[in-house]
Formats: sequence, C-alpha cells, structure tokens
Amino acid sequence: MIIIGEDYGEGASVIQERSYAYALKSSMWLLDPRPDLPSIVRMVEKGFELSEASHAPVMLELRIRACHATGEFAAKDNRKSEFSGLNKISGPPRFNYARLSHPPVTFSQEKLKVEERLPAARAFIRAHKLNEFIAGELDDIGIIVMGGLTNSVLRALERMGLADVFGDSRVPLLVLNVVYPLVPEEIREFCAGKHAVLVVEEGNPDYIEQAINVELRRADMQTRVLGKGALPQAGEYTSDVLLEGLATFLQDTRPHGLDADSVAEKARGLIAHKQKAAAALGPLPPRPPAFCTGCPERPVFASIKLMQRELGPTHISTDIGCHSFATFAPFSLGNSILGYGMSLASAAAVTPNMARRPIAIMGDGGFWHNGLITGVASNVFNKGDGVLIVLQNGYASATGQQYIPSSTTSREGPTPGVDIEQTLRAMGVKWLRTVHSYSVALMTKTLKEAMRTAERGLKVIIADGECQLARQRRVRAEDAGKLERGERVTRTRYGVDDEICTGDHSCIRLSGCPSLTVKPSTDPLRSDPVATVIDTCVGCGLCGEVAHAAVLCPSFYRAEIVRNANWRDRALFRLRQKVIGWLGGYGGEAAAKAAP
Repeated sequence: MIIIGEDYGEGASVIQERSYAYALKSSMWLLDPRPDLPSIVRMVEKGFELSEASHAPVMLELRIRACHATGEFAAKDNRKSEFSGLNKISGPPRFNYARLSHPPVTFSQEKLKVEERLPAARAFIRAHKLNEFIAGELDDIGIIVMGGLTNSVLRALERMGLADVFGDSRVPLLVLNVVYPLVPEEIREFCAGKHAVLVVEEGNPDYIEQAINVELRRADMQTRVLGKGALPQAGEYTSDVLLEGLATFLQDTRPHGLDADSVAEKARGLIAHKQKAAAALGPLPPRPPAFCTGCPERPVFASIKLMQRELGPTHISTDIGCHSFATFAPFSLGNSILGYGMSLASAAAVTPNMARRPIAIMGDGGFWHNGLITGVASNVFNKGDGVLIVLQNGYASATGQQYIPSSTTSREGPTPGVDIEQTLRAMGVKWLRTVHSYSVALMTKTLKEAMRTAERGLKVIIADGECQLARQRRVRAEDAGKLERGERVTRTRYGVDDEICTGDHSCIRLSGCPSLTVKPSTDPLRSDPVATVIDTCVGCGLCGEVAHAAVLCPSFYRAEIVRNANWRDRALFRLRQKVIGWLGGYGGEAAAKAAP
C-alpha cells in the first residue's frame, strides 16, 4: 500500500492532481476513503487485503479533509507478519524473468492485469462492500461522490434541508471509497430507475464521469449523467461551490416530491448571506505565508537585497521549502520555482542568456534530495558559471524538521557524519565559502565577491544557521533544566529607542521579521509611526545586523535578561546604572540601590 497526500485547491500543499491518471495507466487501485476515522481505518485494512486478493499494489489517498478529521475508532489486535525485522527472510528469492519491467514480458503482464487482476479487484470490492450506499427517498435521482468529498456533500445537503447531521440523506448517494477501479455492477444497480445522477469529482479530466457514462451506455441505460457543468470544470469543491452545483442539479432534474426551486433558492440565499457578511466586514488583510521569527534564512535574503542595490537585479531561481516564502514581501525575491532541489538545474537553463550570473537557492534538505545530483554534478560536469546558496539549517524544516544526512544528530542519537562542504569539494567545487547566516555584512560581501569574480565555474555559499524553531525547542528545555538547578540563564532581547528612530522603516523592509513592527510615535512633532520590537522576539539579532549592514540608523539596542544572577551581574548592573546616571546628568545611586 502506498499512502499519498494529495488534494485540490489552495489548501493543498501538493496539487499535482495526477494520482487518478497514474492509477488508470498503471492499474494500481486507488482508495479515497470517506473522511472519518472508522472509514479510513477500515479502508487501510481492506486495502491490504485487496492488494493480496488481486496481486496488485494499492494507493490510499488522504485529502486535507481526512487529515484534519478527529474522532475515535475501534482498534484490533496486531497480527504478526510472516516476515519482519525479527523474523527475517533466510535467503533472496530466485530471479523471476516474468516479473521484469521491460518488454517483451511486460506484454504478458498487461494481459494479466486485464484478465485476472482487474476482475479479482472488482470482485473483492463488491464482496466486501468497500463502497457505500446511502439510501434516500428521492430515488429518481442520485449522487455518485468520491469518498473524500462525501462529508462536504452531506454538509451541503444538510444546509439545504436534504440531509441531517448524522449522514442520512433524502438524496441517494453512492460513496466511492474506491475510485479506481469502478465496479460496473454497482454503477448499474445504483442508476437503475433513476432518470439522472450527479457525479461529484474534483479535478480535471473527469475520469469518473466518463467511465460512468461508458458503463451505462454499454448496458443500454439512459440515465442522464451530470457532473462538470453543474459543477466547475476545475478547482476545489468548497461548500459554496457544492451548494450552487447541487441547486443547479436539482433544478435541472426536478425530482418527484421536491420543490426544487424552493431548495435552490434557499441554497443561493445561504451563499448570498455569506457574500453580504463579507461585504459588511470589508476587505480582510492578507495573510501570506511567512518566515518564522528569527528564521536563519531571512538574513540571507536581506543580504541579497543589499547586494542587488549595488550590483543590480539578477535572476534568482528558488526552490521548494521555507525559502520559497522569500517570493513574498518584503523580499519579493525569486523568478522561478521548478521542484525540490531543482533550483540549480533550472538556473542552468537561463545562465547562457543572462547578463549577470543567476543565483540558485536551495535548502540542505533539497540539496540531499535532488540538488547534489541534478544540480551540482551536472553544473560541474557542464562547466556552469552560476552562484548556489545552500541554506544549511540542519533539518528538512518545511515538512516538520526531519533529520537529513548532514544533521548534527539523528533518530538514533549520534551524528550521521556527512558534511555538505566536504561533499561539494569531493564533487569538484573549487569556489566555496561558508558564512554564518546572521552575519548580514559578511554575507553581503561574499555575495558581491561571487557575482564579481572573474573565476569561472560554480560558486557555492553555504549559509549556516540552525532552524530557529528547532533551536527554540532545544534552548527552552536546556534553560528550564538550568533554572531548576538554580543556574544562571540569560535571554537576549532587542529593542528600538523611540527617540532615535526616524520612522524610515527600512529595517522592516530589509528583515521582514514578524516581531519587528510599528507603533505611534510619542513625539508630538512627528506623525510617522516608529519601529518597535514586540514580545515574540527570540533575540536572533537580525534587526540590529540589518541596521548595521545597511548603514540605516543607530536606534536598535541589545539587552540581556538575566535570571539567577550572580554577584558579578549585580555589581556590573550597579556600575552601569551609576555611569548612565552621570552621563545623563542625574545621580544613578537611587537606581543602583533599587537593583536586586
């Protein structure tokens, strides 16, 4: 069984919409379970049994709707597998030439798929009732729905007064928990006696709608099949989309015993009410994806902006990962995104036609995934002349901070011992620099050097800085332990002096940190808001680094919050208070005496 995470619309992170096409061409059975936990659990169990019964692989698609489902299910006892890590296979199987994935044996394999595996799969699906039938009184029409969309359809019917919250519907439903292969007998039985059915199928082409039309015509059944038309050709089937589609379907088919116009008017009233509410609220501020507070990738993009101020814009090939957020404001950097670890390969395509060297950016996860082979190896072999920035933060951060070969630790504890810099040198990269991510001035200088040098060949900059989310989890646990033991703990915070800040806000445009924002000025002679640092600051120091590297202003200050202070901390604090008092023209004794 292959578990796939694929969905449609803006809520999806992988929007390939190709799984059904893969299933059709490869004869791999595709499960799209109804998004409730008992159904998902049952389809996992039966999916393995389906694979064994038909001697074919099975794909289980989990949509966002399924991944966000909560609830309970009845667990069963584990079953001991025939082979496992504790019960290993004694020896390798003998080579079976009939299973080779090359002609001419693939021709006989195709015949087996059609003549044996497909009928076996259909028989199992039908015998074990993997697809669900929901009976309804309006039996002259029906809805055939992909399993993953079932709850959305039932919710839309409930809002129209045609279903209840328990899943009972007045309109009969055929729920396809197995979307491929379809079972012709089930399709014919469901459509018998109905003058029209609606196929609710996200994505394009309309594979299921076409297949149902073919099966019904083969059986000489004249049931109308509606789908795309009543529903959109492409895009996510949201609540409003389904309401409008169902209203159109009901008005077109006019089932007996139902005032279709009244139901459709109610559905469109719900949509209109939502639109009126949105209009009354006014436009909401956009919330584009953004870097975390203190992210070590943000200073790299600040450095690129500073470099481009002097050298001019160049093509920036971005990659899949957190760093793709740099395409949004305030950085707005990135001209192309191809795939995970593919930035250097895509940059190579435009290099010959660019006046300046392009910059490719990838994370260390993308580097190991694809960038080393398709990017670096190809670029060195073909004598490319570009710049690659590898954002080395120690994890595949965007997908949940999984360990990678160059992580400083692993699931088992000890470090894997694989180093990006050593690997690049072994591959033949001559021009290589490693720069601490938060050193904006040094990173800007290194970027200028990479862009200006007369040396040909690939130039790689490793931007080294641990993922801030992972670092905060680690540091908080360490600090909590120190506090319990009564040890000294310091926390760094940054701030802005209101009296010095000019309200230029260049610091915000260059850093984009969520903890760096604006507030009204306390100076009655200045109307522009001043910059300020809010409580979410993690003390990464980027705001101050940007201000220094860009020669912006001296309004930033750094403070250390000390807990379990020792005698040196207390003495130094009293001394500083006195010096500040003398320089400010007032005595610092009172403040020093008040110190703990």
